[in-house]
Amino acid sequence: MLVKTFGSALHGIDAISITIEVNITRGINFNMVGLPDNAVKESQERIHAALENRGYKWPGKKIVINMAPADIRKEGSAYDLPIAIGVLGASEQLNSERFDQYVLMGELSLDGSIQSIKGSLPMAIEARNKGFKGIILPKSNANEAAIVNNLEVYGAESIEDVFRFFEGEDCLELYHIDTRDEFFNRLNEFEFDFEDVKGQENIKRALEIAAAGGHNAIMIGPPGSGKTMLAQRLPSILPPLNLHEALETTKIHSVAGLMSPNDSLISVRPFRSPHHTISDVALVGGGTYPQPGEISLAHHGVLFLDELPEFKRTVLEVMRQPIENRTITISRAKFTVDYPANFMLIASMNPCPCGYYNHPDKACVCGPGIVQKYLNKISGPLLDRIDLHVEVTPVPFRELSKDRKSEKSAIVRDRVIKARKIGEERFKEKPGIFANAQMSSKLLRKHCQIDENGTELLKNAMEKLGLSARAYDRILKVSRTIADLEGAENINNDHLSEAIQYRSLDRDNWGT
Repeated sequence: MLVKTFGSALHGIDAISITIEVNITRGINFNMVGLPDNAVKESQERIHAALENRGYKWPGKKIVINMAPADIRKEGSAYDLPIAIGVLGASEQLNSERFDQYVLMGELSLDGSIQSIKGSLPMAIEARNKGFKGIILPKSNANEAAIVNNLEVYGAESIEDVFRFFEGEDCLELYHIDTRDEFFNRLNEFEFDFEDVKGQENIKRALEIAAAGGHNAIMIGPPGSGKTMLAQRLPSILPPLNLHEALETTKIHSVAGLMSPNDSLISVRPFRSPHHTISDVALVGGGTYPQPGEISLAHHGVLFLDELPEFKRTVLEVMRQPIENRTITISRAKFTVDYPANFMLIASMNPCPCGYYNHPDKACVCGPGIVQKYLNKISGPLLDRIDLHVEVTPVPFRELSKDRKSEKSAIVRDRVIKARKIGEERFKEKPGIFANAQMSSKLLRKHCQIDENGTELLKNAMEKLGLSARAYDRILKVSRTIADLEGAENINNDHLSEAIQYRSLDRDNWGT
């Protein structure tokens, strides 16, 4: 007898519907075709044990399983459940009349219980798009899939629960989540707040500018000056995610298997901080079976690279293209996968190997040329993509001992949101551009015009401070953001002056 069940395969951050055909005839063999990987092929032993331990019979006949489309590679153990249900239907132990209404996915344990899977959200979206009535998943993944409306989402604990469901019993729990309530209720849940940071007002100002314009930034300062502490609080001043951004971010984390059983929707911008020993594949994504990397997990959020010069040169260089294009393409011989990578890069570093170059109290012990050699670990093309260079100095004791709290993140966030709205209005006819940091040379000439006094100021600054040519565009972009924060229509000298001070690493005399 031939029956068909339905599952899903992941491709990038999307899913593709898979038809699983199970045919049982006379004979004693077991064959699986349709480009399954080893984890799928091993499902026979898991399914055999799970069925017997739950009191069902394993057919002593020839079983042929085809997974269509046959030219798409099927990976992972999540196909155990649809294959097992297909075997029960084809052996006439289970009524198969409703198989075509539901997508089934789940890994089976030997005792018949169903284990969690990756990518349940894109699978649920694909099931709805293909017109299925519902999807049956492990109970631990049901919350995540239930944010998809117009689709019945059932959570199952064992294959016995699924068996009884197809026999007509009302035994599976139907999950329903109000997506908008879930989204808005958790929109302002932050672990860290700017009011916890004492002093460092100039650094907070720089990060506010970075958030308002979507600018990448690097903080240079000695150990213990608060660089990491400040970076961790950046998501709390970024504009809140909209619903589309939240769904896209959740899909990426779902595919990566990072969603916990109680999670349904990511409502807060992600903050990713990989260790400096990370490989280039782990950072940008890929592998034999491609998975999203840290730059994609930071999509719509912040990627924080602490101790930037300690990262391998090859790791840093592979980020150059994703920073510009805001997407990463993983190419293989037979397929290509695109992962979104629209993130803000925030980096930190010591000014020298000992950490005390330009320190107000401690002397630097690095030899001649060591500081410049240390800075040269970061390539010019990468620095070219970082708009703000911020020097961080240690907080004096008098600031640490003050009882007065700093400005709350919520207050700063309101100013950032107002500035972003000005930018959105400015670029409303330019799809894909939402912040000043993304301006092209053409847009720069249109929206960042300066008067004669401003031109003279910028010329003098570049000559006297020895600023490189690449600093020119960056200064204008940052000036435009500073003007937006003040609600000013035109860039004036004060805006330019503040932007110029954020180009420390471009100065000819830095590190010498």
